[in-house]
Amino acid sequence: MVRLTADLIWKSPHFFNAIKERELDLRGNKIAVIENLGATEDQFDTIDLSDNEIVKLENFPYLNRLGTLILNNNRITRINPNIGEFLPKLHTLVLTNNRLVNLVEIDPLASLPKLQFLSLLDNNVTKKPNYRLYVIYRLKQLRLLDFRKVKHKERLEAEKLYVSKEALEEVKAEPAKTFIPGESPKVQEAPKEDEVPKVVAPTPEQIIAIKAAIVNSQTLEEVARLEKALKTGQLPADLKLGDNDALVKDSHVEEDKVVVGDKFNEESKTAADGEKNVDTEMTEQ
Repeated sequence: MVRLTADLIWKSPHFFNAIKERELDLRGNKIAVIENLGATEDQFDTIDLSDNEIVKLENFPYLNRLGTLILNNNRITRINPNIGEFLPKLHTLVLTNNRLVNLVEIDPLASLPKLQFLSLLDNNVTKKPNYRLYVIYRLKQLRLLDFRKVKHKERLEAEKLYVSKEALEEVKAEPAKTFIPGESPKVQEAPKEDEVPKVVAPTPEQIIAIKAAIVNSQTLEEVARLEKALKTGQLPADLKLGDNDALVKDSHVEEDKVVVGDKFNEESKTAADGEKNVDTEMTEQ
């Protein structure tokens, strides 16, 4: 973890960006806490804090000039409710790929009087029902949300949906998934013994049936499945013991083929040796 010190701010790159705004680049420094931004002396239009480890969007000094704040790829879960008091002219806020979960966590952004462009992509909050309408309802001045223009029709739908206090109370009632220090995390209980399937040794009939099926298998996947069944003793649903006679017969046929083949090879070898001996005797004579 790296502290955001005045020295780091002074040594970081600063330049005029593509839209001729003065920008401070604090990307990728593993910064965990926003602090000491007073060292900027409010000389920047844009501050880029992307690719850090920031958890809370807070601790800003009064920055009257700052218009764009880029914070994608951090760990932000909380926003200071009074952030608007310190960033009165902030119009663009990029919070892509952070850890905002509940709709109420967005409410503090309503304190930013000039906010027009907002990105919350790749936050879990975007998966909430009516997420877009809720943000539009809360941030009246918003023009672009997640790189999509806010339409007049959406504003009307948002007003209609959240005109009642009941709808807003329902949003506030969402449980916040916040870790409380000292609280033990819930551990999933181990399944009871009677819920765990017991491994039973396969019977001789099952072993014969499975081995015969392996011999007749056409694919490697089928062979692997049957070998697993042989180890666990759990017969596949498509392999019934009622077909054992046929399977056993097939296995015997395979064994007979092997035996006959071996016998044929032995007889051939004996005959060849006999012919060789006859040739040798004729040569000696």
